[in-house]
Amino acid sequence: MDRLTELARRLLRKGGRTILGITGPPGAGKSTIAAAIVDAVGADARLVGMDGFHLGHAELIRLGRVDRKGAPDTFDALGYTALLRRLRDDTEAVVYAPRFERAIEDPLAGAVAIERHVPLVVTEGNYLLVGDGAWAEVRHLLDTCWYVDLPETIRQRRLTARHEGYGRSAGEALGRTLGSDHVNTEVVEATRHRADLVITWGSD
Repeated sequence: MDRLTELARRLLRKGGRTILGITGPPGAGKSTIAAAIVDAVGADARLVGMDGFHLGHAELIRLGRVDRKGAPDTFDALGYTALLRRLRDDTEAVVYAPRFERAIEDPLAGAVAIERHVPLVVTEGNYLLVGDGAWAEVRHLLDTCWYVDLPETIRQRRLTARHEGYGRSAGEALGRTLGSDHVNTEVVEATRHRADLVITWGSD
């Protein structure tokens, strides 16, 4: 983390606003790394999660996509892209971003304030490097993007434990990890080659 924080601080030295993307498959640790970097940098950084652009649960029910929550089409990709474009333009006194709230399993609008003077925005999510469809513009709005890699057995174990922590039974948690999450992981892993930096960690 010390090395990654130093790399993030170097981005501040170029002046103006920098947008750092952190991506990787579910359970790889991208949220942990992004939050740690923002905490270390302090007032000069803000964290914007792609998860804040989850479609609301009621909309997923309407679309019949609740069982695939987390798939690329269950996000407002164009809304996320529009927010990144506003952050890139850096002409507004403050830009408000949504945040995903686990307690209600829905996004909360206007939860993150990014003031104009904040030079580093760290954004994390699964699909930052997807090169087609509504996600295609995201990569062009990032100054740099890091990919977080974790050995499959450790990642699956962590992801299953996370699902259990959300209240699923052991069987339901494993089913989610090996089912819907696995399909999403394949989409993300296909984008690894587009990253500027690959962060590999492999210890328990």
